[in-house]
Order: sequence, then structure tokens, then C-alpha cells
Amino acid sequence: MIVVPAIDIRKGRVVRLTQGRAENETVYETDPTEVARRWEAEGGERIHLVDLDAAIDAMAQPEVVSAVIAAVKIPVEVGGGIRSLEDARRYRDLGADRVIFGTAAISRPEVVQAAVSRWPKAVAVAIDARDGRVAVAGWNEQTGVDALELAATVEGWGVLRVQFTDVRRDGTLSGPNIEALRALGRRTSLRITAAGGVSECADLAALRGLEPFGVDEVIVGKALYEGRVTLAAARATLAQGNA
Repeated sequence: MIVVPAIDIRKGRVVRLTQGRAENETVYETDPTEVARRWEAEGGERIHLVDLDAAIDAMAQPEVVSAVIAAVKIPVEVGGGIRSLEDARRYRDLGADRVIFGTAAISRPEVVQAAVSRWPKAVAVAIDARDGRVAVAGWNEQTGVDALELAATVEGWGVLRVQFTDVRRDGTLSGPNIEALRALGRRTSLRITAAGGVSECADLAALRGLEPFGVDEVIVGKALYEGRVTLAAARATLAQGNA
């Protein structure tokens, strides 16, 4: 299992939103490329880059995304507002190692299926759930779609990885939703990236116990930016499971 630092960009700055709400924004840095270099220098193995302007306002920032990808040598995955094959191709052409579809998995499933057929190992689906139901459009719209049902559906399309976020926990430092992640792992054979709620290394130790259920990555944002978790401490915690 690896820790993947999150870089959420909005208006060119590095921010975090609590529970995905734009009005609950905290600005941490003004230069995303410097932040990416910092996480790489501290031993990060991958970066999770989200274009919030694209996700919330349909105002993509490809220049900023491109600059972040170019700033580091480690893989960068990109999500936020990817709704078409052209969007995905643009980021792949810019060097994104992985593109992440969210809303499109419900609103335009044919797009996700086409992307998987072109880049089977480079496509992931974000399943952002609130009380077990999928939230879309930058988490601003609640659907009646069951998160586990969506996971099973996209697995049937050939998707290999999902990124599961408990929206109610994201940015709250209240701990990850272990039970929901375990249920997801039991329902499917997908590789799972866990996100939302990590506040301390003890949370990472708890997530490490989910490796048999397919959880092999965990995205950490606010806890890193506020110094509650360091990448060095995170690696040490996760390495204990391999000792």
C-alpha cells in the first residue's frame, strides 16, 4: 500500500474543501508545481491531482495540470471534470499516468467504456459516496445510485481500479470509512484507492488491514498539509505490515 498526496487546484492555488463544499475552502499554497516537487522530494510515489475548477464550474485548468505533470518524475493521476474521451486524451497527451472519471460513469458510461478500451491500465473511476449513494458534479448533486452497484457495473466494463471517497468524511479528519471500503472489496475484485478522512498514521494502519480486500493506495490531503501526517511516517507505518 502506498500513500498518494492530493493536490487539489482551484484558481491556480492549492486548496482543500471540507466535504467537497466550495464555500468551505482552505488555501494552503499558491504554486501547485512547488507542492508537487515537495511531495516528490519527501518520497511520494504518485500524485493525485484534481482540477476543482473543471469539476465544479466546468472551467478546466489544463495549463496548471500540465505544469504539475512536467514538474515531477513520479506518476501523476488527474481527475476533476473529465466528461469526454477528448478530455481524457488531452490529459494523457500531457503525460497523465492515470485519468479518473467520476460523473461520466453515470451520465456518459459509453465514454468511460471507450476510454477503458484505449487505456485499460490508465483509467480509474471515482466513486464518491454520501450515505452509500453516489454524488456527482463536484459532489454537488446526489444520485440514487448505490455505490457498490456502480463499482460492480464499472468492473464489468473492464475498469481495474476505483477510487472510493466517503464525501461526509473528506476534509474532516474524522477517519476513513473502513466498513464501506471492506464492503466494496468484498463485492468486487477491483483495486481500490481509499480517500477521505485520514487524520493520523493510526488511520493508515487501519487501512493497511484492508489490503486483502484490494485496498492498495490511500489518498491523503488535509492531514499532510496540516502536518498531522508526514510521508516518512506514513511509509514507516505501512511498512510495518510487510515486516
